[in-house]
Amino acid sequence: MAVLRRLTQARRSSSERSALAGEAAAAAAEAALRAEPGPTPAPEPEDAAAKDSAAAESADGPDAPAAAKPGKAPRAPAGNHTPDPDDPRAAAFFDCDNTILRGAAIFYLGVGLYRRGFLTRRDIARFAWQQAWFRLHGAEDPDHISDAKQSALGIVAGKPTADLEAICEEIFEDVVADKIWPGTRALVQMHLDAGQRVWLVTAAPLEVARIIARRLGMTGALGTVAEARDGLYTGRLVGDLLHGPAKAAAVRALARRERLDLDRCAAYSDSANDIPMLSLVGHPYVVNPDGALRRHARAQGWRVRDFRTGRKAARVGLPAAAAIGVLAGATAAGVALNRRRRRA
Repeated sequence: MAVLRRLTQARRSSSERSALAGEAAAAAAEAALRAEPGPTPAPEPEDAAAKDSAAAESADGPDAPAAAKPGKAPRAPAGNHTPDPDDPRAAAFFDCDNTILRGAAIFYLGVGLYRRGFLTRRDIARFAWQQAWFRLHGAEDPDHISDAKQSALGIVAGKPTADLEAICEEIFEDVVADKIWPGTRALVQMHLDAGQRVWLVTAAPLEVARIIARRLGMTGALGTVAEARDGLYTGRLVGDLLHGPAKAAAVRALARRERLDLDRCAAYSDSANDIPMLSLVGHPYVVNPDGALRRHARAQGWRVRDFRTGRKAARVGLPAAAAIGVLAGATAAGVALNRRRRRA
């Protein structure tokens, strides 16, 4: 039966796997929301156009006029979007890696697992290189994502779900405090102060996503759902990674469940892979964008926020030096850890 299930999953198209991943993430997010006490959602209000403020400019200067977008009139005023207070049909969706978090959550998880004996020095060196590549290029590499997926599934297969949750709690206690972009954190707070629901949307495991969202006071998280039976991970995903089109599927599914009006919602991301998610909402933002997303944002008239520094220096020679530095740091950490183990 297990073999038949795996064959059935393998035969699904990528769009079917994305849809399944999105539905699984939305179901898990809604279940977590319902499990925690909180205010009952207000009745559905009459339709009203979202209001925007024209008080600020993006890091790239005033935004260009919006270009036409098929099926929906674009909204791209010159300033920050000011959320309507206490609008029960509006919400904000934030990508994680390089949007809220400096670098990739999966790298920090890998370092934490290495320190607990789950990974080898070769694993951590590979993850360190991928982290350096990601931070310096400002874009995701599909091969790196696939590699991280296979590594993660191999690690958790057969492990109790409670164990990974406890480990993630320990690992991300310090990460969230030290690696959050203050500018994006302020945007999260802007929506929270308006009484809106705010969701983290990430390809990182749901267990990691929930911790980061909780630390930031967000409503909840949409993350990659790993299949589990009888409290143990099976080593398979429900659908696929919550990445690219799967994120859009998750946001759409959650909006349906929570009776959100996506035209009133905002979304934030750094990656061109998230164009499907950004295109769903009435207020798309790009934060610390990669080159492809920056070009798309300019063409669409989307607002850009860039909280990074030293970008010109990175373009003229620091990438290799910084990558070497990250690898050297990871190697030094591994050597130090081995020495401590030998002394013990």
